[in-house]
Amino acid sequence: MMHLRNICSICYLLAVLVAFNSCAIRDDLPLPIKRAEITAFKVDGQCNELDTDTAAAVIDKEHRTVDVFVSDTVNIAALSIKRFEVSNEATIIPEQNTCLCPAKFPSTSFTRSAADDISSQVDFSKGAVTFTLRTYQDYKWTVNVKQVILRDIQIEGQVGDAIINPYDRLVIIYVAANKDRSALKVLQFSLGGKHGTVTPNPTQYATYDFSKMRTFQVKMAGSHETQEWEVIVYKTTAAETVEATSFARSVSATISGKIPWGAQPVVEYHAAGTNQWATVSESEVKVDKSRFTAELNGLRPATTYTYRVTAGNAKSEELTFATVGEQQLENAGFEEWNIVNPTSNKALYQPWGEGKAPYWGTGNPGATTVGASNSTYKDEDGRRFANLRSKFIAVKFAAGNIFTGEYLETDGTNGVLSFGRPFTSFPTKMRFDYKYKTSPITKTGGDWKEPWGKYISRAMYESMKGKPDTCSVYIALGDWEPQKYTYQFGAKAGQTIDVPYLIRTRPTALHLMNMNDPHLIAYGELSKGEDVPDSNLSSWVTETIDINYRITDRQPKYIIVVASSSKYGDYFTGGEESLLQIDNVELLYE
Repeated sequence: MMHLRNICSICYLLAVLVAFNSCAIRDDLPLPIKRAEITAFKVDGQCNELDTDTAAAVIDKEHRTVDVFVSDTVNIAALSIKRFEVSNEATIIPEQNTCLCPAKFPSTSFTRSAADDISSQVDFSKGAVTFTLRTYQDYKWTVNVKQVILRDIQIEGQVGDAIINPYDRLVIIYVAANKDRSALKVLQFSLGGKHGTVTPNPTQYATYDFSKMRTFQVKMAGSHETQEWEVIVYKTTAAETVEATSFARSVSATISGKIPWGAQPVVEYHAAGTNQWATVSESEVKVDKSRFTAELNGLRPATTYTYRVTAGNAKSEELTFATVGEQQLENAGFEEWNIVNPTSNKALYQPWGEGKAPYWGTGNPGATTVGASNSTYKDEDGRRFANLRSKFIAVKFAAGNIFTGEYLETDGTNGVLSFGRPFTSFPTKMRFDYKYKTSPITKTGGDWKEPWGKYISRAMYESMKGKPDTCSVYIALGDWEPQKYTYQFGAKAGQTIDVPYLIRTRPTALHLMNMNDPHLIAYGELSKGEDVPDSNLSSWVTETIDINYRITDRQPKYIIVVASSSKYGDYFTGGEESLLQIDNVELLYE
């Protein structure tokens, strides 16, 4: 018979095993979200889309894509990545079948000076390449490399552009009927791209015989392969012509098109209701081989113009364009405001009239969740103006600000904003009155924690402490496509709206104004890190900033105007006593 003590021991052991099993460590705890993004990317031979200059890669964090142009001097089948930087110390995992040496490809952020370092060479010749960035999760990024191969052929007497078929390696050229195909002067023959070679090179001869099909050996600068191309020249009875198109803005327009080779175009125009032609000065007409561009300035907004182009014996039809009318910002003097709960210490100041649709927004809806509005108005000396003050409000630093758009909602202690209002005009300058009192920077992004205790590191701004704060006023015009945004919190949760340009200030999902955005058409900015006009704000200063157009042949869809008492307020960095007062914002058309 088993002793009672042994029975008790066995029971105790079973109880311990059951308890241990029920308390065993489980492997189903959620991992923290640690997003991985490509923050910098550069390859050998990187250029802009016309191969006229270097250009930064376009990094789209929302869609996790990188777009890069490279010149024809590099071999994209073995393209060296010279810089590859990622966030959150993510591990970089390349595609095995595109990486030339996957075993040696760097697994962390890197910079390479040697373009022939095989450890970072990737084959981009077959299309986009995917890289996986690994933290606790995997994030797949797509890199698109587009090689710029500028093939161009120009022959004296040529009619129209050469027809270049890179797939069949065939070129067809038409020349005027009176030209002798056995003795044609070749002016341009870059079948191998801008930096490639052609053998034989017909531009080295006084004339070249194209009376029958000719074969050329073509080699691009970045390739060891020699291609065989065939070139055929036909005569045509088509007359030499001028082709012209226009793109009109508010006070200027661009006329461009094609002309017979070697001709100097004369561009004339007049306003509707008049018959007196004005001639564009020769200095405003640029000719590149058989193409021309002419700039017409000093035009009247909302006016129809007629124009014509003559080049040698060829002449265009009389064509028309209409300039775009002037637009101004609503409530640009900041006269209209309404206050929600005006007697409360969390009174919400809103920059639009009672019962009216908002045009401007502020960060006040976020500030008043924990404190008072810091973007308000002030009445002084018979005028009302926006009074934007930087403050440390309860848990974090907040810059005084006002912007064209709308504050959507508060995510934790961070703002989600819609930047931009519909706008289709082309102002050349923005003028406004302002005063500014700076203060030493006392707060940087690393000085606060999220309510749940997560520390946000902004060490890159620590060095700014003690330096004078800087105000910022900027204008941006763009043709952004509206984004869908679904409210996450409050009474509007689940509702989806169209947003011109979405701004998020949460550090883990930061999305601010991108100066490299391809949809950014024009931009202008004022930044001041000193008292204006003095520490007493004794008088108003009128400032005019130029609006610089990066793109001159696309019409804006939206306008973004932002004024902030602390330029780096989006990064929760600035001085606690900085004050920007602004009034009478006006768009100029000159």
